[in-house]
Amino acid sequence: MTAKAIMVLGTTSGAGKSWLTTALCRYYARQGLKVAPFKAQNMSNNARVVGGRQFSDEPPLGKLAPSGGSAAHEAASVGVYSYGGEIGSAQYFQSLAANAVPEVRMNPLLLKPERDTHSQVILLGQVNDELTHAPWRDRSERVWPTIQKALNELMAENDVVVIEGAGSPAEINLKASDIVNMRVAVAANAACLLVTDIDRGGAFAHLYGTFALLPPEEQALIKGFVLNKFRGDASLLSPGPEMLQGMTGVPVVATLPMWWQHGLPEEDGVFDDRSVASGAVTTTIAVVACPRISNLDEFQALKNVPGVRLKWVRSPSEIIDADWVILPGSKHTSGDLAWLRTQGLDAAIAAHAAQGKAVLGICGGLQMLGEALIDMHDIDGNAPGLGLLPLVTNFEIAKTVQHRQTQFGSLTGLWSKLSNVTVAGYEIHHGQTAQHPAMAKAGDIGVAVLPEALGWQNQSGNVLGLYLHGMFEDPAVLQALFGATTPTLDSVFDGLADYIGQHFEAGFLDALIQ
Repeated sequence: MTAKAIMVLGTTSGAGKSWLTTALCRYYARQGLKVAPFKAQNMSNNARVVGGRQFSDEPPLGKLAPSGGSAAHEAASVGVYSYGGEIGSAQYFQSLAANAVPEVRMNPLLLKPERDTHSQVILLGQVNDELTHAPWRDRSERVWPTIQKALNELMAENDVVVIEGAGSPAEINLKASDIVNMRVAVAANAACLLVTDIDRGGAFAHLYGTFALLPPEEQALIKGFVLNKFRGDASLLSPGPEMLQGMTGVPVVATLPMWWQHGLPEEDGVFDDRSVASGAVTTTIAVVACPRISNLDEFQALKNVPGVRLKWVRSPSEIIDADWVILPGSKHTSGDLAWLRTQGLDAAIAAHAAQGKAVLGICGGLQMLGEALIDMHDIDGNAPGLGLLPLVTNFEIAKTVQHRQTQFGSLTGLWSKLSNVTVAGYEIHHGQTAQHPAMAKAGDIGVAVLPEALGWQNQSGNVLGLYLHGMFEDPAVLQALFGATTPTLDSVFDGLADYIGQHFEAGFLDALIQ
């Protein structure tokens, strides 16, 4: 291993690990260093499609360890291999911040929750049914050799690897099977930062308690504490930082002020309504926040469009003032449809559409807009749809995971501005959607607006359903719909790097990689 590893740990989920990791990726990349992000295991329904890479010898990550949990793993027969697929959105953006090409080694294990007690397991970008049904603790030991090999390869190929942890590194009930925090830190000999959300209160207790629960050899890897989301006069924190350093030997190296509009897509939580674009609001867009919402990060660009207010809704009353209603992607479409009906949102969305207002369904949202979901393989579940598009969805075992560049055809009504616009995005879905045969015979025909069943519109022109994720990240689409452009991701990443450069102790970040 030749790279220097920097690792961002947190006292809790939501402490700020993802955005700080992204900022560090850009900070070090701007010094001319070759940088890569890494997160051994991510649990998120926000995923991105990354391309495959070819190798002319054994697969670079080998095979799974045997089910008994042995650390040994077999080499495959010699040949040419290509692997690609899904990684967590956070690692996708971190790789872009690092000026690196996103790939599956940056997030070798991705867990996508489908129900409260079940997650789909993505290993090296691909769905792994064997691991999906394996016991949790058994799974950890089996995948560790793959994770370690991915880490070692990235360390050998880069100058700096910026690693993100998950949750807390000191959960004593999970310590023995933890493959994403201190086991990775030790394997990489990483210089670790421990970040806490001071806005929630109890920050010094969180930092001290987390540190105290680590064994001495892991405590030695903690190089600095970071107070995140601070509001107020930083001088009032004293003597807390000094007392904490006296008890742990670790300094507080940064106090980061609360920053609502940094521009980086949220990883897991919904957006805060305080993040409203500049200017008078001319369009209110309501995104239905279902329990199994996925790929919510693709709506970040809408927050930056002048005159657009983006809000997340969970009740019928919140839709009344909306100009658009968006049904986003879902990791469990039938379950989220049942939730919609329980909340009364099905009737509210139907009333919104009946008034001629805009409705957009993306991926799972498209499936919901149809007449029915048919599941012959126990993938998602059978359910009646909302009946706003004359379509039927069949769930197939094979999962479609790919990039797309395509062109809209002729659209009518509220979505006519998209006519003939070329758009880039990505697909992640098990469902295959087509015209409902019986409804077609009755004259109710969905209008195909993208090739290969990627997009449909109702005959009235106000309801649109797409399998294509990422539409609002395409400048051509924003220009067509709103006549606006938004800040580029590069400018967002540079802003993050500038921010930590201003608020960390002078010279500390540079010293970490010496």
